[in-house]
Amino acid sequence: MAQDAIVYVIDDDESARQSLEFLLDVVGIRVRSFSSADAFVKSAPPLAGACIVTDVRMPGMSGIELAARMSEGDAGPPVVVITGHADVPLAIQAMKAGAADFIEKPFDDEAILSAIRTALARRSEEEEGQSQRREVVARIETLSRREREVVDGLVEGKANKVIAIDLNISPRTVEVYRANAMMKMQAKTLSDLVRMMTIATII
Repeated sequence: MAQDAIVYVIDDDESARQSLEFLLDVVGIRVRSFSSADAFVKSAPPLAGACIVTDVRMPGMSGIELAARMSEGDAGPPVVVITGHADVPLAIQAMKAGAADFIEKPFDDEAILSAIRTALARRSEEEEGQSQRREVVARIETLSRREREVVDGLVEGKANKVIAIDLNISPRTVEVYRANAMMKMQAKTLSDLVRMMTIATII
């Protein structure tokens, strides 16, 4: 779990909010609480490395509406929904709206901590993946048109001679473009290059 991880607890029940805030504080997870989803949105806290724990039923914006809103962006934080037994259908609706998990009340400490840690770990992996993709895309943009054409041929599994025929250039010229592209992409092997190009195409 990233050191800058933070959990935003959103619940109109003050005692429940304070209890969860205390639990997270005890285990060393940074936490900040809000009495409503509206107050959270208005505050606009930083979402990098964050996880949201929200009750389903609250005055104003509901937990479902908040989950849907957070899932709209590419880098929305994971949302763990807390629900009463009668609210399970609503919790499932929240999952469909983009929530990462839901926990039924009453829950034990380990259940909620496990859900939060899983959500934060998943978020950390996603952010790392996005950062890696941005870096690879930046490298691809340094390739010349011809270098990119050679790379695309290599990724498709074509031999140098086949690429040379396709582009109407000599195999030796293909080798030069390939070497230049490998250097710009910082790829040590062809498999490195293929992996990078695959990462770049992941949406």
